[in-house]
Amino acid sequence: MKIGYQLIINTYYAASSVCFRRNIFKSRQNSKIMTLTVCPYCGTGCQIEVDYSGDHYTVHGYTRSAVNEGKLCIKGYQGLSYASSHDRITSPMLRSGDTWVKVSWDEAIDYVVKRLKEIRDRYGPDAIAFQASAKCTNEENYLLQKIARMIGTNNVDHCARSCHSSTVAGLIRTLGTAAATGSIKSLKSTQTFFVIGSNTTEQHPIIGTTIIKQKKAGKKLIVADPRRTKLASIADVFLQFKPGSDVALLNSMMFVILKRGLIDSEFIKSRTEGFEAFAEEIEKYPPELTEQITGVPPDLVEKAAEIYASNRPSAILYGMGITQHIHGTENVMSVSNLALMTGNLGRYGSGIFPLRGQNNVQGSSDMGALSEFYPGYVPPDSPGVEKFERIWEAKLPRKVGLMLSEMFDAAIDGRVKAIYLMGENPVITEANLSDVERGLKNLELFVVQDIFMTDTARYAHVILPATSALEKEGTFTNTERRIQRVVPVKDPPGDARPDWWILSQIYSKIFDREAYRSPEDIFNEIRLAIPNYSGVRYSDLYPDGKQWPINDQHPEGAEILHVDKFARGLGRFMAIPYKSPSESPDEEYPFILTTGRNYYHWHSGTMTRRSEILERESPNPYVEISVNDAKKLSIRNGQTITIESRHGSIKLPAMVTSKIPDGIVFVPFHFKEARVNLLVGENLDPYSKIPEFKVVAVKVKA
Repeated sequence: MKIGYQLIINTYYAASSVCFRRNIFKSRQNSKIMTLTVCPYCGTGCQIEVDYSGDHYTVHGYTRSAVNEGKLCIKGYQGLSYASSHDRITSPMLRSGDTWVKVSWDEAIDYVVKRLKEIRDRYGPDAIAFQASAKCTNEENYLLQKIARMIGTNNVDHCARSCHSSTVAGLIRTLGTAAATGSIKSLKSTQTFFVIGSNTTEQHPIIGTTIIKQKKAGKKLIVADPRRTKLASIADVFLQFKPGSDVALLNSMMFVILKRGLIDSEFIKSRTEGFEAFAEEIEKYPPELTEQITGVPPDLVEKAAEIYASNRPSAILYGMGITQHIHGTENVMSVSNLALMTGNLGRYGSGIFPLRGQNNVQGSSDMGALSEFYPGYVPPDSPGVEKFERIWEAKLPRKVGLMLSEMFDAAIDGRVKAIYLMGENPVITEANLSDVERGLKNLELFVVQDIFMTDTARYAHVILPATSALEKEGTFTNTERRIQRVVPVKDPPGDARPDWWILSQIYSKIFDREAYRSPEDIFNEIRLAIPNYSGVRYSDLYPDGKQWPINDQHPEGAEILHVDKFARGLGRFMAIPYKSPSESPDEEYPFILTTGRNYYHWHSGTMTRRSEILERESPNPYVEISVNDAKKLSIRNGQTITIESRHGSIKLPAMVTSKIPDGIVFVPFHFKEARVNLLVGENLDPYSKIPEFKVVAVKVKA
């Protein structure tokens, strides 16, 4: 039987009210009633206590949290006001020419269902693509990918394709599990931190603070990055290498470790495979040779290698500086090689920590919001898909679908006729933006489910108003695999509805199935679908959360992975030769552009730029350029300059700084006024299909 709109929404808000009363805490700082939930920004997953009254937020870090121990960054303290912005979308809308017409929920959902069925029946299910969101809950991502697959397509993906899809591809090949191998808490026992391709104090400030504190306590710190970050300024060794030379640098460090006999021979013998072929490749990378590729002096490579291998347990922390390359998957596998050869896995304080960008990148990937994996990382051509056919009572597609980076090209050439997008803004965040816009314009149906009228939403035919993370219930899974409950802090504005509810209505009407009654209802199905989530009850996740795997072997979760054996059995060494980036500086384009985030903003700025304080601190786009390069080109600090690649150009103010080396420029990607991804081309990692965001040849014009 079908459940009507009013019954479901009444049931949901009644349950939310009970949940709200059950899960409130008195703040220690004052007498306000505080609701405990999870910060909606980075993958650290800090727990926050929030008092909301009169559009004003009082926020404190939850002192008992195993994740943040009461600490918050400025986005946690000052970045929540976006949820009360007057810019919120509050009614479903259909496009009528160049105008929007407000409609009821029944009208909007009926229209979406009718058009999706028509396009499926006329062109086939692969003419439809779905884009999920790492800003949404596990339950919402699970439900979206389920709808896609029951329609008959694996064309479903999310922003991990643009940040950590190479982590998934790389770590599954080498370790069998695409996740951090330890906990944030375990980093207190780390003796050597190796941070590569992560500006941790700006992108994951609470983890960055942990590293600084441990450094002050006498621990060792190695930083590898093209820019002189805050952590680089206090590191024992700073390896300032050229963008795109990650494999050469890592292979060179491993050459030193091998030659000096610093490997863990017993670990390699008993727990790994493929070492001989790997060692043969490593022999080709003495530091004296790789200096020509990386720009790093041999003595620094030798010092870093000796510290990492000798001063254990050692942990490697990396971000998008490793993953956002056409060789990103190989970069990740090289990181894995380094940890395997020194036995820095399965032991407290050691491990590999891919620092997830958004709050639920790990969870969204776990849920199967990836075109090459069903929930729990089951490949489409695997017999494991039969389990989902039994649970969902449907025949499911068995070939890999279109990935996010391929969907817009497919829309341009007419293979994709409809896109259903939840909570993302690809007109700002994706590579090759000109083609993204062309693809969206060519669609017969574009459905956007979001909280704001983003630059992407302006191309939509249907807009469905969703709720923010402060107005919904469900779960997020953070960068350390911790599944945490999210509870509502405030009521949604107008007719906005939780993403899970919207998807549940569409699911019910497309497939003539009973709608889900609550996020817990969906979570219980997730437990059936994903072994790593099978042993946890929804009610047991509040307030502390649990780290997967949670199953019969680990009923309370597992803080450290790979203690006795790897998920794939033996850890696998991969022989990775260095390959040059897709673009290199030349006479016409003599600079290398690299992109990233800054401390005050997040992703496309949709949320943070609606915070008065965060916008005040970083109101405008900018390009970092070195002091020497600025002098050569007669560029003054603050002067508007042009950055041009083979793919596009932007104008923005120069920030002359000593943080960046000569020949490199850096632009954050938060600002729609200067969309840096217009400069990024279509080159993709052959394994993960992630674009080459970090190495783009450009010219600089004053």
